[in-house]
Amino acid sequence: MTDDRIPTSISVASEIEKEYKQLEESDAWNQVYQRIRSEGTFNLPCTAAKSSVNKNLNRYRDVLPYDHTRIVLSGTNTNFINASLVKVESVNRSYILTQGPLPQTSPHFWLMVWQQKVKGIIMLNKVIEKNQIKCHQYWPVGNSDGGDNTMAVSSVGLQVDLVSMDRHSHYNYSTLRLTENASGDSRTILHFHYTTWPDFGVPQSPEAFYKFLNVVRASGVLEPDVGPSVVHCSAGIGRSGTFCLVDTVLMMISKGLCDSGPGKVIEVLLDMRKQRMGLIQTPDQLRFSYQAIVYGANRLSEVNGKDPCEESSSEEPSLAEDLPPQPPPRTDSLTRSMIESQLAKELDGEGSETGPDDNEDYDDLSKDDDTMPPLPDEPNAESSGQDSSPPTSPNHSNSLSNNSTVRRRKAHAARRETTASKVKEMVEKQRANEKWQEKKRAKVGDEEERDTSQEVVKRARV
Repeated sequence: MTDDRIPTSISVASEIEKEYKQLEESDAWNQVYQRIRSEGTFNLPCTAAKSSVNKNLNRYRDVLPYDHTRIVLSGTNTNFINASLVKVESVNRSYILTQGPLPQTSPHFWLMVWQQKVKGIIMLNKVIEKNQIKCHQYWPVGNSDGGDNTMAVSSVGLQVDLVSMDRHSHYNYSTLRLTENASGDSRTILHFHYTTWPDFGVPQSPEAFYKFLNVVRASGVLEPDVGPSVVHCSAGIGRSGTFCLVDTVLMMISKGLCDSGPGKVIEVLLDMRKQRMGLIQTPDQLRFSYQAIVYGANRLSEVNGKDPCEESSSEEPSLAEDLPPQPPPRTDSLTRSMIESQLAKELDGEGSETGPDDNEDYDDLSKDDDTMPPLPDEPNAESSGQDSSPPTSPNHSNSLSNNSTVRRRKAHAARRETTASKVKEMVEKQRANEKWQEKKRAKVGDEEERDTSQEVVKRARV
């Protein structure tokens, strides 16, 4: 950013901050958000997404990619994936916004990453939230977490290897290697997993989110000389839309491309909604977007971010000093993908076709942000169907049939109880790890700003 643009950036930031304060004082966020929903809902064709052959490839029946911006796959049994290319040409930004992969769409996800020459994946949700699976475990868990370092995606001729993974206070940063089996060619994929977005609402402060954004920026995965970055949450519209809106508007401000008048943030959002439906899903997400933009704009004179590979022990205590809770032994562990597979087998149906009810990430439908239903309290249809009716003839054959039905019910109930226990165990381990993360953040809170300032000075001198 050149010096002559700093005054313009400051004036634009001041105008956005003024607009934010006006909305805050008048408590008008819901009113403005309803206007966005009204003006930003477009009747554009989604023919491919609505095709009967692609129905089970959509996580939610009402979150669909438009035909004119959908990513088209090649070389596989389908050319469809629920993913949209969102471009902001004025700042040379391109994002692929997509749903959290399902088990049956994970191969398509990796094929898209390969074919679109993606360098970075930005994940904004946890695999499990509110005791429900929000996203398939589509990348290797790693030996240290009771999984494997390698994941074969044989149906599309690819393999994913976990090279390294670093845990930080608000995110995990992984280096993956994606290899095409036929040619032997491989590429490095950077995976940024923001782990502290609450189950409901938005992050408590824009500061941590802004730092995460800068780490992503510093890696180069958002630059125009590489393929578009993949950004996803569960539906690929709420948290994902927030991330892209904040990044885009801050880029516009830094390049002097924002008008000083009010309404610029909403204008950008409405334009992005023409490329993927429903971006920004709640008034709180809209409010947080303004907060993050104001916070970031006020810091435009600072160096953008850190090299994620260098954000190390100077900011955070050694992991050896205070290790997080360890995963169970490999023989006792149940990986997230195993849980998802077991739930799919044991519970009714293939998942809800209604939208999510998580107000945080899919307010338009007011349903849960994952198609996998919660564990039922009552036996499902599989164990309460025809076989449960009294026999018409009390003969020996019917008696055996009833005994068989009772055994199936008991076995089914036992499987459900085991699955529920495993899900509870994973949730408890996730919460324990989050408590450890909070403890670690408390230790480094006083040191972080000092280290950041020193890093800025060092980079400025270089």
